[in-house]
Amino acid sequence: MFPTVREVLDLVPVRNGAPRLVAGTAGLDRPVRWVHIAEVPDIATLLGGGELVLTTGIGLPGDDAGLREFIGALADVGVSGLAVELGRRYVSGVPRVMAAAAERRGLPLIELRRGTPFVRITEAVHALIVDAQLTELRATEEIHQRFTDLSVEGAEPAEVLRQAAELAGCPMVLENLSRQVLAYDPAGENAELLLDGWERHSRQIRPAGRTAYDPDSGWLVTTVGARGQDWGRLLLRWPATESTPPTRLTILIERAASTLALGRLIRRDAEGLERQIHRTLLTALIDHSRPVDEVALRAKALGVVLDRRHLVGVVVRHRADEPAGDAGALDDESAPTRRGGRRDADAEGPEVGPARLRDLAEAVSQAVRDAKLTALTSPLDDQAVGALLALPDAAAEEKALSAFAAALRRVRLDVAPARTPASRLSESPDRPAGRAVTSGSARPADAPPRAAIVVAAGSGVGSMREARRSLIEARQVAEAARRDPRDLPCYRLPHVGLAGLLHLLRDEPRLQTFVERELGPLLAYDAQHPREQLLGTLRAYLEQGRNKSAGAAAAHLSRPAFYERLARIGRILDADLDSVDRCLSLHVALLALDAIRTP
Repeated sequence: MFPTVREVLDLVPVRNGAPRLVAGTAGLDRPVRWVHIAEVPDIATLLGGGELVLTTGIGLPGDDAGLREFIGALADVGVSGLAVELGRRYVSGVPRVMAAAAERRGLPLIELRRGTPFVRITEAVHALIVDAQLTELRATEEIHQRFTDLSVEGAEPAEVLRQAAELAGCPMVLENLSRQVLAYDPAGENAELLLDGWERHSRQIRPAGRTAYDPDSGWLVTTVGARGQDWGRLLLRWPATESTPPTRLTILIERAASTLALGRLIRRDAEGLERQIHRTLLTALIDHSRPVDEVALRAKALGVVLDRRHLVGVVVRHRADEPAGDAGALDDESAPTRRGGRRDADAEGPEVGPARLRDLAEAVSQAVRDAKLTALTSPLDDQAVGALLALPDAAAEEKALSAFAAALRRVRLDVAPARTPASRLSESPDRPAGRAVTSGSARPADAPPRAAIVVAAGSGVGSMREARRSLIEARQVAEAARRDPRDLPCYRLPHVGLAGLLHLLRDEPRLQTFVERELGPLLAYDAQHPREQLLGTLRAYLEQGRNKSAGAAAAHLSRPAFYERLARIGRILDADLDSVDRCLSLHVALLALDAIRTP
């Protein structure tokens, strides 16, 4: 925002004074915040730093010690430079002791060898400062307007970063808490170089604050999150060789971060009034936005009695779809934006995805009616439909779930509908999750068909206050079961195991925080010492049941070397690797890290 001493020397009124720099070349890039005219030796007590001091020298001390003290006081207060007009006190040049003192302190000392009105210099510099401030203000106004429009439009993260990088003229990266890239814009630079070894590089970027600049790495960083839940970081690269980023870039990155956080809270819904009420009631149970008694009363008015019932959350989704983003998710903190490309439904066309979701919602409602059950049913996100079954008692749970799953299969949602070739491909039961069907990937003719949908149920609960837990559990199980090779009528939590549970929670900020808390120091150490990779040593030790001899063999290390590495790991993590509980926690963190790193 402020001109530098170097820029001030190029101004016409200064050039008219025939300036000559006699000391302090290293300080020429200091910003000039103001211009101050002074003719008294104790002026430093009246300054605040950043001033260019103009003087004729008539009031300066006559002895060498006094001149040194004068220069030292100016340097201590942080002035940008000192300009002395020759002719009144000093004729041929400033005293050598004065120049030597300025050189030692890196303070630019300028001789004005021709008389020039100081007021002209003051006016020119202050005009430059005001113009820079106006330019900064206009840029800030454009930033606010641009990101307000993006927020209103519900722009995708990639578009937010594209426009932010365009305004900043610098590369930008959005990452999650596990240092994985969610979106980026290289701003015209080489994307491969920008992202090469990103996780290791990112762990070395340690800003001192929620929004701060790390001069060692050259990145301006801000935390991204909403409702008290942080889920990522937004980074803007500002070359460390230059000065600290201007204020407008701090404003820009913070506005971009708030736009990204707001985008995750946007909900899209185009359902009928009854479905909207069903969805409103399910959401109210999940986020406690309405009193439980009010939810029960409104549900009863719809013909769904929830009070004094055994409640079971059920989620039904297509097996072949990519995981949903956060639009309409059950819980903002538990449904972060997924990594990777488009959903299959999007690839088929803008209408196919919503149409399939409506078909699925209608089929779930029909299955509830066919099985003679009572439930709230509604889409929960872009891919899944939820149902909260209200049963007379816990003994009816298994029978009700079997009846519901059988009724749903009778509606034949397990067979891909013959709409278009693209939809048949995307719904093919043979297609592995996240991959397209190729001409050579068909299943054998005698292989049993796999259902194209997944039915999952949470644990039954005895009160409406616990319904949220059952629904979220069902959603998690449904997502994990998409990768299960079995074809079960109804999946429950025991079917997916720990690895499945961690996989479906891989984008959960709290899980990522757990991994960072348990393994962060070791991952940071490996990032700084890429040839050692102690994480692999820890993995070998834990996977061999804490058997050090077997772990050494698995790691292809001698036992002394393996023992030494374990001792170093213990010191880095401040952990007792002979403790069963501590090793269990580390092993779970390793499994979670694998899940996070697996697309």
